[in-house]
Amino acid sequence: MHDDAYYMKRAYEQALKSYNEGGCPIGGVIVDNETGEILGEGHNHLVQEGNPIIHGEMDAMRKAGRMASRRNTTMYTTLSPCMMCAGTIVQFKIGRVVVGDTVNSAGNVDFLRDRGVDVSVMDDPDCVALVKKFREEKPDLWLEDWGGA
Repeated sequence: MHDDAYYMKRAYEQALKSYNEGGCPIGGVIVDNETGEILGEGHNHLVQEGNPIIHGEMDAMRKAGRMASRRNTTMYTTLSPCMMCAGTIVQFKIGRVVVGDTVNSAGNVDFLRDRGVDVSVMDDPDCVALVKKFREEKPDLWLEDWGGA
């Protein structure tokens, strides 16, 4: 088993990067379970690219690129995945997801578990605090990113 705290910190650093760029603070890291190698890491790009579908998880997958199989990988995400990202995780059979924050949004943990994904919830204080701060500062952007505006 790899160090979940280390990879979540990497995902958090991606979320913080996005926040500091004026974007939505959600980061993702995808890791090979056997080697511990980071295959891809990224953050939300709604603001930076004007692209509503490049969430943290999607950017990490985009940067990981093509793979014959993602079954033996773990996705670390600073916020519980939205339905789009959860569907992508299921579609590409990512075997495990570690979630940094279910406090600000429960997301789709049950959806993932119901489809056989091993989900661990950390509710990391840094991840929780960053999204809470963002939601208070930019509620309209939060709603836009989650499709609720």
